[in-house]
Amino acid sequence: MKDSSLFACVDCGSQSPRWMGFCPSCGSKEPLIEVYQQESRRGSWVLKQSEPLELSGIELDDYPRIVFPDNEFNRVLGGGIVPGSVILLAGDPGVGKSTLLLQSANSLVSATNSSGGKVFYVSGEEANSQIRMRADRLGLSGRNLFLLDETEIDSVFSQLADQIVSALVIDSIQTVYCNSHPGSPGTVGQIRETTRRLINWAKSRMIPVLIAGHVTKDGEVAGPRILEHMVDVVLYLEGESFGPLRILRGIKNRFGSTGEVAVFQMEEDGLKEIADPSQALLSGRSNGQIGSAVVSVLEGTRPLLVEIQALTVPSYSSIPRRIATGIDVNRLVMLSAVLDRRAGIQLGGQDIIVNVVGGLKITEPAIDLGVVLAISSSVKGVPLIDEMVVMGEIGLAGEVRGVSQLGRRLEESSRLGFKSAIAGIADLSFQFSQINLSKVDNISEAIKIGMPRGNLLADLENS
Repeated sequence: MKDSSLFACVDCGSQSPRWMGFCPSCGSKEPLIEVYQQESRRGSWVLKQSEPLELSGIELDDYPRIVFPDNEFNRVLGGGIVPGSVILLAGDPGVGKSTLLLQSANSLVSATNSSGGKVFYVSGEEANSQIRMRADRLGLSGRNLFLLDETEIDSVFSQLADQIVSALVIDSIQTVYCNSHPGSPGTVGQIRETTRRLINWAKSRMIPVLIAGHVTKDGEVAGPRILEHMVDVVLYLEGESFGPLRILRGIKNRFGSTGEVAVFQMEEDGLKEIADPSQALLSGRSNGQIGSAVVSVLEGTRPLLVEIQALTVPSYSSIPRRIATGIDVNRLVMLSAVLDRRAGIQLGGQDIIVNVVGGLKITEPAIDLGVVLAISSSVKGVPLIDEMVVMGEIGLAGEVRGVSQLGRRLEESSRLGFKSAIAGIADLSFQFSQINLSKVDNISEAIKIGMPRGNLLADLENS
């Protein structure tokens, strides 16, 4: 029987009997691609139970979490790896995904040593000798860690059938394929089918599976969008390839909180956890820098202190540029407009460049006040008060709104030696004795408090 053609969306995986230049399901503007009807066969992601089980009667003691020696990795995973879970690790090329996976595989050998199982590492991108060279560089013994030179998924399962497996690592999902499925490795249908089989295998045996995934130029996982919905945990490894810091961010976690981050430092012998990430992110910063502000942000349950740098220069273009690294550029455009309109700082003829030091990407609105004060400091050429931390969301009217968990942020700031803070306060009765806290209602008040010398110079110029 000849397979008939269907057309699938590369983002959500929805199918249509005819070709279209967009996806009617998710709104993606990418054209549908041709697949085969054989690819649309339905299959369960997990094995079905023959009889219903009462929730209260399911025992958890038989499947405790696998705890890593690395506390940072445990934090992102919610306390360790849940047996039978499927974890997707994504990141830019060269950021250190394979290094982290190899180190994690070696740690799993130690963590599951009592069970007598073996950890298997399937690599479709490197030869076994290349992986051994990396292991030597990382100082890994490699005992009970087995390399499997096979990327056809059914062949992988057949070779593992007679083994006692404690964990499986796939590097990467774009290189694994299924012979019974049409299409080349990395296509939408192949990624969806191989992932489905890996999930089915992991859940039926309660064996964790770690999968590496490529990302597109837009920073999203390559392949169908449904891939992220199928797996249990999605982790992103971020960082500049030329810098030492790496941020492991939890985007999805069925067994813990999302938004948690772990901070590592890339060294010659691999990724090393940083126990005090705030201190590491502020290393190299000195007081008295113009255009610099320290902001307290929450990543999951952890408060982090990061430095925001801003540079303003006269624009040589008819349309001034707004360049942002680490924050949304549209957020920068909005904050620049509010600063110009509500605080009277003229930015119409200025190029504005804002950078989050350390390679961290921040989406929390609490960073707004730091961005505004850093830009104001750069425009006026006056540094902010030394040993001061700021936090607050900015509205279009120029108001400064309160942030959540203010006490935890201030405790972290006090621990690192900061003496004062500026914040929007939702609860006016809030008190904190360890830091001189200034409660502000709008950005004009924040600028006057954070940069008193700048206001003095402005008064002198006006006189």
